[in-house]
Amino acid sequence: MPSQMGNRVQLQIFGESHSSAIGMTLCGVPAGETIDMDALQNFMDRRAPGRDATATARKEPDRPEFLCGVVDGVTTGAPITAIIHNTDQHSRDYEKLRHVPRPSHADYAAAVKYSGYNDIRGGGAFSGRLTAPLCIAGGIALQLLAKRGITVGAHLHSIAGIPDTPFDAVALDPDTLLAAGKKPFPVLSDEAGEKMREAILAAKKDGDSVGGVIECAILGMPAGYGGPLFGGVEGKIASALFGIPAVKGVEFGSGFASAEMRGSVHNDPFTYKDGKVVTTTNNSGGIQGGITNGMPILFRLAMKPTPSIAMEQNTVDLATGENTTLVIGGRHDPCVAARAVPAVEAAAALCILDLLTEEN
Repeated sequence: MPSQMGNRVQLQIFGESHSSAIGMTLCGVPAGETIDMDALQNFMDRRAPGRDATATARKEPDRPEFLCGVVDGVTTGAPITAIIHNTDQHSRDYEKLRHVPRPSHADYAAAVKYSGYNDIRGGGAFSGRLTAPLCIAGGIALQLLAKRGITVGAHLHSIAGIPDTPFDAVALDPDTLLAAGKKPFPVLSDEAGEKMREAILAAKKDGDSVGGVIECAILGMPAGYGGPLFGGVEGKIASALFGIPAVKGVEFGSGFASAEMRGSVHNDPFTYKDGKVVTTTNNSGGIQGGITNGMPILFRLAMKPTPSIAMEQNTVDLATGENTTLVIGGRHDPCVAARAVPAVEAAAALCILDLLTEEN
């Protein structure tokens, strides 16, 4: 089962939603790097469940236990392995789903691929729970990038069609980039955030769910990294982002809107500013020809509505070969996008750290 990413900085994620523990092994981190464990825990807390009415009621402390690779908060150069113990599983909620697959979940496809031996509890290896070990590795990567003058941040661009204030693609500063991540609900506009929360809670009350869009940016990335064709930075980042459950689309810069522009509008004119080559617009999202151009790397990703909803849905019974209906019980996020924001930052940070290590 594919569960790894990276070339020089390699991440492998293991475990399942209701297994005794989940974890990660991160290879390629040099020796002598100091890891701020308090800052890492604060980052993990942003993703953790059970902290807000708009999230699942499952309560997990998500405190990493490092088994190797870090001694007294300093990397040893050996592979870093850390686990998180699962402590709040309700596995009985899932037993009936072995033969009655949930619509838009991996249940049916996984049952076919793995001959029915896949772990159905909480979605098993397909669960958003596996973004917790991603955030351990990504939290480390974020700290290493910060030491190199590179900052990664994200916010909720929209929920249920309700927009937040977008990032300035040209003049984005680090304080604005990181502002949303310091709030309980990751938005730039608190007014927009309250409207989003109301939409999420309304869907939850109806037994339904909503989707959203996350916007992420990377500042301080020098020009000249990446390559053409299959070596492009967009492909590297997009591949990692699609490893986050519920991601259905990714766009860089002006993205799909560029298809409606003329070249005279979409092209990013070059100019000198303080002796440095910059562009006056950033429709390219900081990447041209698959290579970074020194401008902010900017991308957005669409996350589907949570497929686990309390409304009755049509499905099939694989044991009887008949059509049936299903009402999903248990505890689920009415909107997965809100808790996915740090996971997006983590995936992006790992990609950039791998790219820097690979080309230096």
